[in-house]
Amino acid sequence: MELIRYSTNPVLLPDPTSTWETYNVFNPAVVCHQGEFHMLYRAQGLDWVSRLGYARSTDGIHFTRDAKPVFSPHDDFDARGIEDPRISEIDGVFYMTYTAYGNRPQPGFPPTHLGGSVTPMFAKSTNLRDWERIGPLVVGEDNKDHVLFPEKIGGKFVCLHRRPPQVWLARSEDLLSWPEADMQPIFGPRPDNPWDSKRVGSGGVPIKTQHGWLLIYHAYDNSHVYRLGVCLLDLEDPTKVIRRPRDFIFEPREIWELRGDVPNVVFSGANVIVNNEVYVYYGAADHVVGLATARLDDLLEFALND
Repeated sequence: MELIRYSTNPVLLPDPTSTWETYNVFNPAVVCHQGEFHMLYRAQGLDWVSRLGYARSTDGIHFTRDAKPVFSPHDDFDARGIEDPRISEIDGVFYMTYTAYGNRPQPGFPPTHLGGSVTPMFAKSTNLRDWERIGPLVVGEDNKDHVLFPEKIGGKFVCLHRRPPQVWLARSEDLLSWPEADMQPIFGPRPDNPWDSKRVGSGGVPIKTQHGWLLIYHAYDNSHVYRLGVCLLDLEDPTKVIRRPRDFIFEPREIWELRGDVPNVVFSGANVIVNNEVYVYYGAADHVVGLATARLDDLLEFALND
């Protein structure tokens, strides 16, 4: 099966009249709350520093944006940008995961990284506009693509994250301390499978179903083409992969997915469910925001039977 693109994509474009979202708007987090879609999207402007903008919609297609970013860099951890949010609602609180791109030198990074650092961070909010920083998952390593499960499992917060090239799982009592003893890899690239042979990373918030946690994830191959796939994780122990189809569900095909700031990319951090329809919002070529949909039943059938 394949996700179906919305007919008038892209749903969000850069604003050339703006200073902070001039060039690129992409890789959004989206939640549906009290009948409205709320989007936090990554934007790059004249200084090429990533900030998060806020937009809202009643239909999930036509969005109205705030004039100013709602989340911006504030220290060495994120001085170069706030990147790739995901949002989970747990017990009435919205928790955002995001990657902080900073000025802190990071051991083991190649010279091409220009001395910068990436840090997987958490923040929380009750209104989706005002955010309080919580802290990092880990510090001093190449780690990103993290997302919280939408409920505690075994009384703990549970998070997927990426230690290249694999997806890992971590657990925490309070979102402040993430013991290494509670971290383990759960799945990685498949060298014999062309589309996810090089690196994998989590997508949007895992979807709870009767068959397991349905995860839409991204992967790329040796040609650096990003595609989306799915897997099912055990409900009580999500370190166990129940099913992982060998085929993908989405790949770059439109000109605005094939060409952009980073070509050949479809990257999703949001999969919102409304009336059994899954709205998959994705960054296309690191330049614009696209929308593709599928019935949840069809995604589950594909995950279970492919």
